[in-house]
Amino acid sequence: MAYIDDPDTQRANLTFIRASMKEPLLSREHEHDLVCRWRLDNDETALHELIRSYTRLVIGTASKFRNYGLPMGDLVQEGNVGLMQAAARFDPEREVRFSTYAIWWIRSAIQDYILRNWSIVRTGTTAAQKSLFFNLRRLRARINDIGSTSMTQEAREKVARELRVSLREVESMEMRLGSADQSLNATIGEAGEDSWQDFLSDERPSPELAVTGLRDAASRSRWLAEALSDLSPRERVIIERRRLVDEGATLEELGRELGVSKERIRQLESRAMNKLRVSMMRNVSQFDELFVEE
Repeated sequence: MAYIDDPDTQRANLTFIRASMKEPLLSREHEHDLVCRWRLDNDETALHELIRSYTRLVIGTASKFRNYGLPMGDLVQEGNVGLMQAAARFDPEREVRFSTYAIWWIRSAIQDYILRNWSIVRTGTTAAQKSLFFNLRRLRARINDIGSTSMTQEAREKVARELRVSLREVESMEMRLGSADQSLNATIGEAGEDSWQDFLSDERPSPELAVTGLRDAASRSRWLAEALSDLSPRERVIIERRRLVDEGATLEELGRELGVSKERIRQLESRAMNKLRVSMMRNVSQFDELFVEE
């Protein structure tokens, strides 16, 4: 999928990038002071200065992913989300620079955005899939396997060993990266009038079947209500509590509530089920007779 920014958006992005690149670099001491003020005192002024100073890190990271066909402005925006996440989680007592910690959050946010938007078909976000997506082209170039569209079997095996993934995963990612999204409205052939969507089968039930299903469901509900009305109050309680809820009550629970033994509850349930079965079968027979007459 290819995205093209309009001229106004491009100018706005360029202005933002130039302004961000002019922000002064932070010394280790000043950076530590800003982090402490933000994390310990919730000083938002310190947070804003920290974010402005390291937006250049976001821009530099985003520029390395320009070849994936997504707008640079969107990549920078997603990278800033990662930068904010890093600022929210960074421990000022760590003996590392904030930039060293933040770069991982920035890169992860940008990569997740690319995976979500590179294709209308979800590419996947497992560790193996991410590693393949962002390293397959680089490894193909390194092993000198860029002369043809498809990879050789030897190249696939080398990539699988290098990235510690299965050969099947390499083949699957190669196929995804090698095939672009295609509109279902596109015609088949140069002079064809049929489009791809003309050959998609609709697996939904027909209107006739949908109406019949609704009518049958309504009939079954009415028959069940009639059958339940033929039961005694105690039998109806047992059936409703045992059969008509997701997690039915146990025989022991109902025995305690109704003041009888578990065996008596089982007998009453069996008798009630027989009554229901007879009543339902009677209604089904009457329905079948009506259907035949029609």
